[in-house]
Amino acid sequence: MTSGIAAAAAAHDGPLLEISGLRVRYQGSGGQVIAVDGVDLTVGAGETVALVGESGSGKSTTALAVTGLLPAGARIVDGRVRVLGRDTVGLGERELRALRGRTVGFVPQDPGVSLNPVRRVGDQVAEVLRIHRIATGAAAGERALTALDRAGLPDPEVRARQYPHEMSGGMRQRVLIAMALVAGPALVVADEPTSALDATVQAQVLDHLAELTVRENLGLLLITHDLGIAADRADRVLVMSHGTVVESGPAAQVLARPEHPYTRRLVTAVPGRRPVRSAPPRPASDRPLLEVKGLTKDFPRPRGAGGAATLRAVDDVGFTVGRGEALALVGESGSGKSTTARLVLRLERPTAGAVRVDGVDLAGLSGGELRRLRRRMQVVQQNPYATLDPRFPVRRLVEEPLRAFPTGNRAERRAEVTRLLDLVALPQSVMERRPAELSGGQVQRVAIARALALRPDLLVCDEPVSALDVSIQAQILDLLVRLQEELGLGYLFITHDLAVARDLCHRVAVMHRGRLVEAGPLDRVFDTPEHSYTRELLASVPGTR
Repeated sequence: MTSGIAAAAAAHDGPLLEISGLRVRYQGSGGQVIAVDGVDLTVGAGETVALVGESGSGKSTTALAVTGLLPAGARIVDGRVRVLGRDTVGLGERELRALRGRTVGFVPQDPGVSLNPVRRVGDQVAEVLRIHRIATGAAAGERALTALDRAGLPDPEVRARQYPHEMSGGMRQRVLIAMALVAGPALVVADEPTSALDATVQAQVLDHLAELTVRENLGLLLITHDLGIAADRADRVLVMSHGTVVESGPAAQVLARPEHPYTRRLVTAVPGRRPVRSAPPRPASDRPLLEVKGLTKDFPRPRGAGGAATLRAVDDVGFTVGRGEALALVGESGSGKSTTARLVLRLERPTAGAVRVDGVDLAGLSGGELRRLRRRMQVVQQNPYATLDPRFPVRRLVEEPLRAFPTGNRAERRAEVTRLLDLVALPQSVMERRPAELSGGQVQRVAIARALALRPDLLVCDEPVSALDVSIQAQILDLLVRLQEELGLGYLFITHDLAVARDLCHRVAVMHRGRLVEAGPLDRVFDTPEHSYTRELLASVPGTR
């Protein structure tokens, strides 16, 4: 912490952050909307306060009001935001720029859009020091290296010279933490800083934030939709719904004995609370729906990269999925699980090994034969907004597979779309809406309906709930369980979240660096994990501390 801010924080008797009666209004084409309505909260030195709620609850708007980063069309219409006793409401942009970074550090959610892709990360961290005239030239570079090191980035001298695309998601998030802390602020606002990260990387980043909060005596306002993170990391929790704080208090009290119905609903929806599912019986003579043996995939390395000429992304992987059975393929980013899914779907060709669907080897198929078999395998991906054409209404999106594999006449296809929307519990009123007009949970239901249009036997679900709020996540998992029981589907469920796997799947296979390190029934793997990496994953599940 810089000496000036440190002295000011030490001399200040009250909380570092004090919000009282905050009201924020958005002006849009549909009129005025009150997004934050009468919020009160405080954050003291060395304290972590979690602001919890679903999308649209007002928690991120509250964070942006603190940092003076509200978007155009948003306005604070009432209340006070005091940082070190100074009211920041009504400050001009020049004064707010002096406040941001120097007094209040901000860690945004998505490093992919928050870092400049054409500048080295060390320069981006040092820029904060130059803007605030704390250091220049070589001194700024040295302090940037120290900030990267203290944010937990390995080999900071090497990393400082890299561009964002050369780093993993966890590394990029640590760069954002370094940028937020390099000028020595008294208060840090972290808006969903780990929602896009794997469980183990998430734990590492949050560990570093916690360590810095204690070591530097910072105040941390942590914005999250994950109650498990709040339970593990916060001293106090405030739960927001529709712009208001509906419950607050010590984290252990609020999350263990919630009083408000909304808080109780959030706690109930936390993944991993459903009883373990029993695997469906499989007759001894029944061959598996999906059989993977010795699956291997090598990718060529770029010229000049050094080392081996190829990268082995999947290494001798084998598993089966039966009818009506759900297998979780679990691992961190880079473990090879999504590449395995692409090999199963024949979107990539394996270097070695076999993939058989109902006994038919995909390697021997091409053209029309492969296309016909693909009707039996469909995929539900992580981001439905990126996979559904934004120009088309829901009716056209769900009908498209029926047109690609000519099925019935126009009236029959329309009736089938109606049946599919009903199957995924969507009202008919969404039929003519486009994806941008729907919530994340609704769009994912559209994607599931589309995947079911050709009545497949196998669904490959690649992180289908990782971007959703906890209550919407629970609804989609309930839907997938119901559809499997009604339709007898087999699921290959790709996830980095063991708690989600527990709610849906019968068996689990754990991948690490391209290899399967452990596999078995869910209860056995959860209760008595054999591999150290599996134990590490289980220990990283939020809410288990």
